Amino acid sequence: MESTVMRQDDASRRAGLRQMRIVATGLLVLMAVIYVLTHEREGFWGYVNAGAEAGMIGAIADWFAVTALFRHPLGLPIPHTALVRRRKDDLGASLEQFVGDNFLTPQVLRDKLLDARVVLRVGEWLRGPEHAERVVSEAAPFLRSAVERLDEEEIRVFVDDVILPRVRQEPLSPVAGHLLERVVEDGSHRGLVDLAARELHAWLALHQDQVEDIVRSRAPAWAPAWVNDQVTRRVYTEVLRWARDVKDDPEHSVRYALDAYLTELGRDLQHDDRTQERFESLKERVLEHPQVSATGVALGETLRTSVLDALDDPQGTLRTRMSTGLEELGRRLVEDERLQARLDAWTADTVVSLVQRYGTELTSVISGTIARWDAREASDKIELHVGRDLQFIRLNGTIVGALVGLAIHALSQLL
Repeated sequence: MESTVMRQDDASRRAGLRQMRIVATGLLVLMAVIYVLTHEREGFWGYVNAGAEAGMIGAIADWFAVTALFRHPLGLPIPHTALVRRRKDDLGASLEQFVGDNFLTPQVLRDKLLDARVVLRVGEWLRGPEHAERVVSEAAPFLRSAVERLDEEEIRVFVDDVILPRVRQEPLSPVAGHLLERVVEDGSHRGLVDLAARELHAWLALHQDQVEDIVRSRAPAWAPAWVNDQVTRRVYTEVLRWARDVKDDPEHSVRYALDAYLTELGRDLQHDDRTQERFESLKERVLEHPQVSATGVALGETLRTSVLDALDDPQGTLRTRMSTGLEELGRRLVEDERLQARLDAWTADTVVSLVQRYGTELTSVISGTIARWDAREASDKIELHVGRDLQFIRLNGTIVGALVGLAIHALSQLL
């Protein structure tokens, strides 16, 4: 489609150039006819003859000037003609420098981008639900293709060569201690403590025989059996009651003791060298276990499969959240003028930085492309685009020449 449009444009330009050439040449022929018909005639016709003569001179001179830009007039190798063909590369270099010096300057680019208010326009477009959904629909196949390329082997390499070495290299005890300290302060661990207390009480209630066997195994052999049985049942009853109290009482002393222990552990992980060393040693032993890598790969594969399934569902949570997020972003870009200004400035700075770094490579496309053109082809291309307008030089030269010739003849008569 695009090539068809280009061919039509070139055809219309060529037709316009041919038409203007005919007009300019026809005016030259008209001047020649008038000159012949009024030759050696006196009076008014003398003025007409002088104007026609000067008009022919102007027409021929401007025809030569226009033609000399693109080819040798009449095929004669006259010096300083066919300028475009001979100096094609110099023209390309000059055009490259002109574009770089006048269009790709930091101030011009920054002013143009800020005036365009690109961020506001993007926000106005994105806040429409249909536009946000369109962006997600267009992006989903690319995201899916990218995620599909992550096979199990690549995940394994990423875990073994990137994640695990990084975890080994970084000391985690200060981070773990700080996190543990914040968790205890916020009480975020209490839900886990409640769960552990419930599970412990439930297990004790369901495994009385096992608990009594454990207690009985520690009883002295010299004591009578009935005494050991009484003590064992009493111990089990007290342990079960204790577990129930811990489960039911949020203010139980065991819970406070656990909070105090965790708080102290968090501080020691951050500041106590011995605790840090023990934690890092434990970390190394855990990371050396082969199951760690396998677990990381399994988690990565599960995440990969989940993302693929979510991307395939147009009404799924992931794509819906993506669309909603884009709509919200669009609204913020429209309503938050400070955010607009920051993003506009950031965009302008980024584009200016890229142009300053790669501007030479961008403008070199001009000279490089022109250098690859054949000299005749380059001349024909340029003439096709500007040749029609240059024919007006011939028309103006003919008319101005005729007027100047008329004025000179009138002045000669007066003198």
